[in-house]
Amino acid sequence: MSYSQAISSLSMHLAAAMALLVLASSSCSTTASLSNDEVAALLRWKASLQNQSQSLLPSWDVGSNQSYCNWTGIACDNTSSVAYIILNNVGLTGTLLSFSFSSFPHLVRFELHNNSFYGSVPAQIGNLSRLYYIDFSKNHFTGKVPSELGSLRNLQCLYLSDNKLSGTIPQELGISTLVWDLQLSGNNLTGPIPTSILNLTNLTNLYLFSNQLSGPIPQELGLLRSLKKLRLPLNNLVGSIPHSLGNLSSLTELVLFNNRLSGPIPSELANLTHLQAFLINNNKLTGHLPQNLCLDGSLTTLGASKNNLTGNIPKSLRNCNSLIRVRLENNRLEGNLQEEFGVLPSLDYMDLSYNRFRGKLSEKWGLSKNLTKLVISNNQLTGNIPPDLAAATKLHFLDLSSNHLVGEIPKNLRESGLLFHLNLSNNELSGNIPTEIFGTQSRLQNLDLAANNLTGSIPREIANCENLQNLNLGENRLAGGIPFEIEKLQFLQSLDLGDNNLMGEILSQLGKMPRLEKLNLSHNMLSGSIPSSFGDQPTSLISIDISYNNLKGPLPNTKAFVDVPYEAYRGNNGLCGNQKGLIPCSSPEVRTKTKLVLLVVVPLVGTLFLSLIVVGIFQFLRKRVILKAESEIQVVQNENLFEIWSYDGKIVYENIIEATEDFNEKYCIGRGGYGTVYKTKFSSGLVVAVKKTHPSQDGNLVDLKSFRSEIRALRETQHRNIIKLYGFCSDSRRSFLVYEFLKGGSLENKLRNEEEALRFDWHKRMNTIKGVASGLCYMHHECSCSVIHRDISSKNILFDSECVAHISDFGTARLLNLHSSNWTLFAGTFGYAALELAYTMEVNAKLDVYSFGILTLEVLMGKNQCDLISSLSSSCSSSFSSLPSTFYGILLKDVLDNRLPPPEDQVVEEIVITTKLALACVNTDPHLQPSMKQVSVELSKLRPFSESSFHTITLGQLLDINCI
Repeated sequence: MSYSQAISSLSMHLAAAMALLVLASSSCSTTASLSNDEVAALLRWKASLQNQSQSLLPSWDVGSNQSYCNWTGIACDNTSSVAYIILNNVGLTGTLLSFSFSSFPHLVRFELHNNSFYGSVPAQIGNLSRLYYIDFSKNHFTGKVPSELGSLRNLQCLYLSDNKLSGTIPQELGISTLVWDLQLSGNNLTGPIPTSILNLTNLTNLYLFSNQLSGPIPQELGLLRSLKKLRLPLNNLVGSIPHSLGNLSSLTELVLFNNRLSGPIPSELANLTHLQAFLINNNKLTGHLPQNLCLDGSLTTLGASKNNLTGNIPKSLRNCNSLIRVRLENNRLEGNLQEEFGVLPSLDYMDLSYNRFRGKLSEKWGLSKNLTKLVISNNQLTGNIPPDLAAATKLHFLDLSSNHLVGEIPKNLRESGLLFHLNLSNNELSGNIPTEIFGTQSRLQNLDLAANNLTGSIPREIANCENLQNLNLGENRLAGGIPFEIEKLQFLQSLDLGDNNLMGEILSQLGKMPRLEKLNLSHNMLSGSIPSSFGDQPTSLISIDISYNNLKGPLPNTKAFVDVPYEAYRGNNGLCGNQKGLIPCSSPEVRTKTKLVLLVVVPLVGTLFLSLIVVGIFQFLRKRVILKAESEIQVVQNENLFEIWSYDGKIVYENIIEATEDFNEKYCIGRGGYGTVYKTKFSSGLVVAVKKTHPSQDGNLVDLKSFRSEIRALRETQHRNIIKLYGFCSDSRRSFLVYEFLKGGSLENKLRNEEEALRFDWHKRMNTIKGVASGLCYMHHECSCSVIHRDISSKNILFDSECVAHISDFGTARLLNLHSSNWTLFAGTFGYAALELAYTMEVNAKLDVYSFGILTLEVLMGKNQCDLISSLSSSCSSSFSSLPSTFYGILLKDVLDNRLPPPEDQVVEEIVITTKLALACVNTDPHLQPSMKQVSVELSKLRPFSESSFHTITLGQLLDINCI
């Protein structure tokens, strides 16, 4: 026993002894309501809990005036013995190892639901012979399900869901024949479903979902005639659905999705006429759906997506008034859709995509007043889009893409005022885009009308869609110019206007849109030059296609154009530049066009040059007299203070010294390896961050190497996810750099601080990862000289007030030069650097890629997982094949930051892909790592939400080195 354990044990025994002492000395009649043994046992268990948990049980005190039977969560029987311990949702943390089960022979109900208990469930629980109700769900219990539970002959309800229990389900549970509610879901249980469960003839609810159970579903389950709810999804069950389940005439829920079941759906399931939920999604089932679904009008949820089902939809569903949610996508179902469904007044969600349905869209969909999502894409529908569809006023997601729909887009679709996703692409729609769908209060976020026969111009009313993120009008016959109102779409991330008949020039506003990442203007008749706005300021663009237009002039040497393939700008005979397939802008063809301009400009430039020489000499002499020191000045745009600085650096230098009171400690907001950062507020109100570099050991000279590295790196970068450098000063006494002030703090603080971590939700975390990836992609691939940061870590990621991530601290950064050495000593933060890579002393982009992978895992998991990564990295430099099997079996959901609620909806898909990318980045073989451009492109892809087996995905399944 360790010293700390000994002290803890002593404290518990002292608490129990004090309790007995008070009991013995008390004459109050209320103290006799419990036996001395039970009181001591309760207090001993309380003393074993964490200190904060003990404070949650203030009434558990022998000095209180109330009866022990009235303590929080305690109730007694008529013999004044403890019969009930009910401590649900209290927030307790501790174990059951110090709980004296033998002290509570009269206990009939034991509930600890939704706390933070950990450790194993002791075998001694089997001694509580009167116990009929156990609820330990939603805790952190580990180990096996105790076989001793089978000794509880009075047990009726057993809830152990949502823990971390492992091993097989013990056969002994079949001895407790009175059990009618058995819930073991949300654990790590393995092995087959034990046949002994078939002895539980009173069983009404059987929940075994979200485990790793294997083998077939036992045929004998059909003997449990009392069964009403059977939930076995999210396991590894194989084989066919037993025919015997058709005998369960009382069954209301049959939930089997996300397994590996195969074969036809038994026809006997047609006997299950009382089903309310029938979910068999994500299996390999064949054949037809049961014909009597909703025969008694009680079916609410039907899910059979992602199988190989054929045939028609059962006729019993035609007017199933109870239906709320239907998912039948990704099968081979067929039939005339206009006849398959009637009026479904309760329907909320319908997805029939990727099947073989034909016929017209029924106007009856509009009568589903509660319908919020309707997806019937990738079928063989014909005819018009019925205007009556707009009567479904709660509709917010409509996808009818990839069919054979004709006619015009109904003008009254805007009456579905909640519509945020509209996809009518890849049909045969014609006419103009109706301006009516862009209402003044439009909530559209995604609009896809591509690959139709639409004509006319792009409506200016599109400016009303202020929340629009993705707009695709490509592959139509739209004419006219690009409306300047498009600049109002400040949230736009993807714009596709390719393959139309658009004319005029490219709007300069497109180069200023803050979030635009993908732009396709190809195959139009656009003319003029590419606006300078695409190169004058930072842009989020990572993909651009301007091919086959009539553009001329130089191709910008900026982020959006440097690494694009030739196919992205070919077919523009007037473009020039150094890129593949273009004539140099200095060639005779171009020079003849600029000769007249040169004749005018050269004399003016000469005069200006002479004037600058005179001013320069004057300034040089003035600074030698005043400063007697080296001073280097940088200019920042749109800041009056630094316009003054550009005129006289001494003024700003003195302002900084004054504002920080000569770098007083009270202004210090952070320290790093190369300097101390101070918050500096000027009299004008402007706030900046000033990093004063550390002096060397002799106290006289600054570390000019890191100082100059940071300046050189930040001169090369202008990006929304990279901190801005305003200027710098250096003299014989001090050197410092001036940045924009980011008041959101560092990533390190957000993850370490419990309150900050809770506010740092999954959406913010995903945006942070995307932002860092975008910044690194820009540094590696879009700067004139690639910038390698070499110290990507949580302390060097800062946030602005809108929680946008910025890469900072470029003191160790290097610019790759093709004509000089790129070798150096190790730099970076241990825990984020791949030593196998760093100690080669070669500077390359893979250093940042590895660190990005570590950082991403830290954001997802809440802390730097050194042990996890070391087990991964130590296996093999060329593959992950030699990882221990325990690593492969780790569930993704178990390593995510448990301070946040589990992710939901689309963010689940993003987290899975992001984790897969991060694991690829931390491969210590550089040849198997993706580039930051590949990572950034993958992260930026818009992925539709799909129900996946998130709860069963392991890290081993994500270790796919070819994920890009």
